[in-house]
Amino acid sequence: MTDCATCPHHEDRLEKGRCKPGDACVQAMSGRQIERFFRENPDLAQGYTGDDFWERRAIAARYISQPRLLELIDDPDEVVRRVLAYRLPVDELYRLIGDSDREVRITVADRLPAEQLEALVNDHDYLVRKYVARRMPAGRLFRMICDTDREVRMSVARRLPPESLGLMLNDVEPEIRRIVAERIHPEALSALLDDPDWGVRLQAAERASRGMLEVLEHDTDPDVKEVARQRLREMDTND
Repeated sequence: MTDCATCPHHEDRLEKGRCKPGDACVQAMSGRQIERFFRENPDLAQGYTGDDFWERRAIAARYISQPRLLELIDDPDEVVRRVLAYRLPVDELYRLIGDSDREVRITVADRLPAEQLEALVNDHDYLVRKYVARRMPAGRLFRMICDTDREVRMSVARRLPPESLGLMLNDVEPEIRRIVAERIHPEALSALLDDPDWGVRLQAAERASRGMLEVLEHDTDPDVKEVARQRLREMDTND
């Protein structure tokens, strides 16, 4: 239980009803109580950015003015820096690109202007790179085609310009080659007709031209064979 008598805000806040013991109290070791205190008294937040308690600093960081946020850029606690990643002006986010905390860098990757995301292309954490792959301009995704992580490459395959998907035809992951088969220009599907994964061939059959379908109607997989024959019948009917 906190001692209101020794609190520096006893006279100016407690007596005016702007804090309440056990409910809205900056001295409490309770995030909920601290949050309620600063919500009522945001003008006092700046005085707690150097507090010994990390949670008090983190909550105070939500209420201080943007120009004062940089004072916390080197805070030792990642929760405080995560608040900064959400609140810093976009043109100051570069300061957190190399932060040691993954969540901080993910937030940076989510907020940075798309044209500045290349600074995070080689981040050591796959989740950060996945955010980058989702937002980077599609025409600049080439550097991520050979990313070591499957999920990152899947994001690349979903966004790479169709004319560039030929660079991923031989990806080791069948899920990625299925995405390629779904998006690549139909005339390029011939390279996937003998893919070792039946799902890739099935996706190719959904979009293939007549000549390719005549190959796939003899496929070893019954589902691929059926789709190819069904599409050939539809073509014959339309002709």
